[in-house]
Amino acid sequence: MSKARSHIPSLDGLRTFSFAIVFIAHVGLGDRVPGGFGVTVFFFLSGFLITTLMRLEHSEKGHVSLRNFYIRRVLRILPPFYLVLATATALTLSGVLPGQIEARAVLAQALHYANYWIVAHGGAGVAPGTGVFWSLAVEEHFYLLFPLLYLSLQRLRASRFQQALALLSLCGAILIWRCILVFVLHSSEDRTYVASDARFDSILFGCILAVYGNPVLDGTRKSDTFWKYVLLPLALIALLLSFVIRTPSFRETFRYSLQGLALVPVFVCAVRFPEWGPMRVLNYRPIAFLGVLSYSLYLVHHVVSVAVTVHLGQTLGPVLSALVTLTISLVLAWLIHIGIEKPCARLRKRFSA
Repeated sequence: MSKARSHIPSLDGLRTFSFAIVFIAHVGLGDRVPGGFGVTVFFFLSGFLITTLMRLEHSEKGHVSLRNFYIRRVLRILPPFYLVLATATALTLSGVLPGQIEARAVLAQALHYANYWIVAHGGAGVAPGTGVFWSLAVEEHFYLLFPLLYLSLQRLRASRFQQALALLSLCGAILIWRCILVFVLHSSEDRTYVASDARFDSILFGCILAVYGNPVLDGTRKSDTFWKYVLLPLALIALLLSFVIRTPSFRETFRYSLQGLALVPVFVCAVRFPEWGPMRVLNYRPIAFLGVLSYSLYLVHHVVSVAVTVHLGQTLGPVLSALVTLTISLVLAWLIHIGIEKPCARLRKRFSA
């Protein structure tokens, strides 16, 4: 697959946007900025990109190599993850970072069931700042299963519309399951926020866009004007509603479904119209470069934030602490990118379609 076809315009900018939301929430504005929405955008983006690549591979080769798929995932996700996890844990054990380490909690992170550990035992016992790793567990669980589902739909010769309908039905089933968890079982918010079975739909909505109406691979019957000035504004209104409706019953059930649906026009417009006013900023080189670093930034930023707050917070104040945190995080992410991600990317090419 050529680089031109595998690199989708605007996605790096969307990664930067997602990270910015998470970062701002974690440096002290979590009560005003919906940091969880940044994770939801990451989920949608991941589902869209990986399913687009699987669709291309199946179109060009007639099959999808599960072996190569899983090798690529391992090389993309695990080396930076284990480096940051080991470093943060060591800094906590040495007293540089505050807190106590519990071996079983760290093992849950290392083996990618940290989200269910949080549901059962809470978030204590791990290095401060590594609590965000629950989202990686959700993705790892999803990508253990989704390729099997995708290939099953291909073997059944399901049309792209039928594939999308099947995935949308799964999203509906997950919404019903969340409603059961909240209204019948009275589960905790952690249960609906971090557990894989309650959050898979946030990734599935991106997969749906990848298989049907994909702005990279497919045409559209809707005019550019309709996408830009009707669907996109409606999507933004829906997202705003998902932020301002604060009742726990809505936030733990329908919020993720509403956001997943609303992100479809956002992604379509970002990808189809990269030179259009509000989307152009996503393609500015500095913004795109931050998107390239976004995974490593996500891994390190909260650990750095805790360290800066503990050791320099009283001296610097909140604004300067945030700037120092961002600067250090950028340097560390760039070093990880150069030292780990780029070599792994070269290795991944051997297993690409």
